[in-house]
Amino acid sequence: MGMAGMNTRRLLLVVVAGISIVATACSSSSASESAGSTLPKDAEIAPAFSVPTSNGGEFSLSEHLANDGRPIFLNLWASWCFPCREEMPAIDASSKAFPEVAFLGVSVQDSRSDAEDFAEEIGVTYLLGFDEDDAVDDAYKPLGLPASYLISGDGIIVEKIFGRVTEEDLATKFATHFGL
Repeated sequence: MGMAGMNTRRLLLVVVAGISIVATACSSSSASESAGSTLPKDAEIAPAFSVPTSNGGEFSLSEHLANDGRPIFLNLWASWCFPCREEMPAIDASSKAFPEVAFLGVSVQDSRSDAEDFAEEIGVTYLLGFDEDDAVDDAYKPLGLPASYLISGDGIIVEKIFGRVTEEDLATKFATHFGL
């Protein structure tokens, strides 16, 4: 077979493979729609991450969702952030009032030692993580700090909150999104 014949054959294989991929994707989305998928079209799946925590362990979002399943209040903060300092006592009080929600504060754009000192000064009791490799910051792309994300038990971001939260805000949002 000559070069032209081999090139035609490769092109034909690429076209057939492309059609097959498109057909599979279309049939998969049709199947999920016809099966009554509960995910809204614009649903955003929370990016997976793992961070070392203040209790000496590690928090993994995928493990939490698989093994615990509670919705998550994820708060991104930094020791140099004044609104973070203002909201942390309210988040701490809410973490005690809503044990049905897993609370995780992740220090981003900060050194671990500064974050630990800050959290100790504030007296935070909910679980804290440290974004030592910027993976959480890169995945969630906050518009500024503080930034919070309400994540359902099935891993969907149901609300993004940019700016400071209060106990009242959280109680309203947990009632709206989680039925609490």
